[in-house]
Amino acid sequence: MASADVRKELLDCSICLNTYTDPVTLRCGHNFCRGCIDCVLDKQEESGRYSCPECRAECVERPVLVRNITLSNIVESFLPAQPHQEESGVYCTYCVDSPVPAAKTCLHCDVSLCDKHLRVHSKSPEHIITDPTTSLGSRKCSVHKKILEYYCTEDNTCICVSCRLDGEHQGHKVEKLEEASSKKRKKLRNYLLDLTTEREKAEKNIEELQERMRSRGGKSADVKARVTALIRDLRRQLEDLEEKALAEVSRQEEQMLLSISHSIQQLEINKEKLSGKMGDIEKLCNMSDPLTVLQDPDTGDLCDTEEGGNGDTERHDKYLQAAGDLDVALISQTLHTLSGIITEVNGGIYRIGISLDVNTAHDKLNISDDRKTATYVGVKQNRPVRPERFQNYLNVISSQSFSSGRHCWEAESSERGGCDIGMCYSSIDRKGNQSDIGYNNKSWCLRRKNNQYAVIHGHKEIQIPHSVSSNRVRVCLDYEAGQLSFYELCDPIRRLHTFTATFTEPLHAALGVFNVKGNWVKILLYK
Repeated sequence: MASADVRKELLDCSICLNTYTDPVTLRCGHNFCRGCIDCVLDKQEESGRYSCPECRAECVERPVLVRNITLSNIVESFLPAQPHQEESGVYCTYCVDSPVPAAKTCLHCDVSLCDKHLRVHSKSPEHIITDPTTSLGSRKCSVHKKILEYYCTEDNTCICVSCRLDGEHQGHKVEKLEEASSKKRKKLRNYLLDLTTEREKAEKNIEELQERMRSRGGKSADVKARVTALIRDLRRQLEDLEEKALAEVSRQEEQMLLSISHSIQQLEINKEKLSGKMGDIEKLCNMSDPLTVLQDPDTGDLCDTEEGGNGDTERHDKYLQAAGDLDVALISQTLHTLSGIITEVNGGIYRIGISLDVNTAHDKLNISDDRKTATYVGVKQNRPVRPERFQNYLNVISSQSFSSGRHCWEAESSERGGCDIGMCYSSIDRKGNQSDIGYNNKSWCLRRKNNQYAVIHGHKEIQIPHSVSSNRVRVCLDYEAGQLSFYELCDPIRRLHTFTATFTEPLHAALGVFNVKGNWVKILLYK
């Protein structure tokens, strides 16, 4: 193994991957077969720039090839000592006492020779010396039994001298085997270079795919984080919804019990009155004096009991109605926000929808059945008085809130009147001058009024020097970056303003309209 590693590291050309043949050295110190590097430089000559195939070191002029004598000597001295000679199974023909690995084979004599017998073998031209081989028959002409010395380029076959002079290849263009072999090796080296380029491309493609695999792993982790955040957000909203619904049931239950208790008290009082009257009547019934019975002023009409009975029945029904029952419709109204929690699938990820919270809407705002549109109707809707309901301004906020991530939603408003579109904390005041969107430190507002835009925060109003071009706007929140941006959805889309803040509470979508009957604003899309 150690010998094989040394050979691979020191004696193999990195271009042809075979043992060096006439090794030469470039300026950068890397070694190659002379034929291999010549082929590479010939190919690079067209571009006018030359580079080492090993380290890519570039030079403008064609590099001078310096023969590496030391490496040549190592190759010559190292290879005969290698066990591959013995593994080839070719042994010296003349060493009959014990098998000795052959160093060469003489095709003329049909014998294999060890180093000792090779030194004394004839060196005349007809003796063709080649690497050790046992397939001598393949090196001779099958017709004339002579050594194959030529290559017929027309028939692409190896021939002997007789085939060339008077055989079927007479007059054909032929080349010496060494010359033809050299040309074919040059073609093979060119092909090897092409294969090397293809292999480099394949390696590059593998690296790109591996990088894509790593990036996809990062994207998968990001999607998992988003799913976890989504589920956490949904769980929080469901818990909030449960808390609101249960609170509404408890409130109605308390009111119903108070009403029933009041009715019981009234009935107890009426019962005592009836008991008193019954006692008086029993006394009269027990009297023997007819004048006393007939002339008693408090019992003159007691005999007419039909009217009194009807009155008692009506009074009883009134008390039962006053006791009432749970307002299931109002509870359902609270639970209606559940339908807006998940409304859209985008890229395989569920997103939280936006719906308006009726319990926060001013009493003169009508909220549509899909909880997307708020319309000023000018008359009270007789909704229950709640601490979260806006009292002074025609505003409403969303049931959902956002405490992380990036979110975008769009809103559309009627052409007449004006509107406010923005976001706020749930801790915003619901009555008084500080309860209008933008006129406090807990809300950010884009106001459209008189065909102009203005942005408001902290009671500070900034006019935007653009006339209104569209009745649709987009609101984009980047919670972690502390940015809230407003865009007008005209062609092209125009950014109106970006607020920068450090958000400290979950943000709700907030809408408001001016008191023009029929004026409306609605949520169109959430991304």
